[in-house]
Amino acid sequence: MAEGQIHHRDSFLSTVAEKLGRERRKTVTKPQWTTTPQFEVLKDASQDELVEVLKKHCEVIHTQFIETSSDKLTEKIREVFEQYEVASVVTWEDERHKEFGLAENLLEKLPQENIDVHIWDPALKEKNIEAAEKADVGITFSDITLAESGTVVLFSSENKGRSVSLLPKTYIAIVPKSTLVPRMTQATAYINKQVKEGKNISSCIDFITGPSNSADIELNLIVGVHGPIKATYILVDDTARLL
Repeated sequence: MAEGQIHHRDSFLSTVAEKLGRERRKTVTKPQWTTTPQFEVLKDASQDELVEVLKKHCEVIHTQFIETSSDKLTEKIREVFEQYEVASVVTWEDERHKEFGLAENLLEKLPQENIDVHIWDPALKEKNIEAAEKADVGITFSDITLAESGTVVLFSSENKGRSVSLLPKTYIAIVPKSTLVPRMTQATAYINKQVKEGKNISSCIDFITGPSNSADIELNLIVGVHGPIKATYILVDDTARLL
């Protein structure tokens, strides 16, 4: 089977419809809601107000929250490195590293300070995952940030493996202020718009809310079962950069 091709889809779906005792539906009509409360929550909030909402919710999800400006971003990341006792870093191959000065001011200098840096490289395949498993910290940018729930949304790609945010002991999410939206409603609306416009979207979209948490067993909260034990969101004011 060639990669990316779907075989026998029509016959399979027709069989399913037949077993259900109805004709096969070839189009799906989006429902029209009589009320839309999901669009009312925080709809008039300013970006500064959304920052405050995010900040307060980070306390709930056991996530360190730091605010900074673009010119002090590197300094704040280094402070978190000291807290986490970082000796190894894994991160994406991301153009925003240059845009925010991290490539020159941080990532290129760390190896000289005996801190190992692994940049995700699709040519290295499984070695990327191995590096993420061993790393003290994974660093990514947030593509969309949900203030209401303290969630960072990551669009994975061949240069942006999901293991970077999942496997290291600790996690740092760099949150450009411009990515803040009220809640899941706006994030899904954005993704739906991209689909309607025929744009390529990530095959894997991750919604991450703080460090790993699980309360599946007797409702006892346990941190770090299936992901980073600690998480830090560094909100960076990118207003000047966008002007």
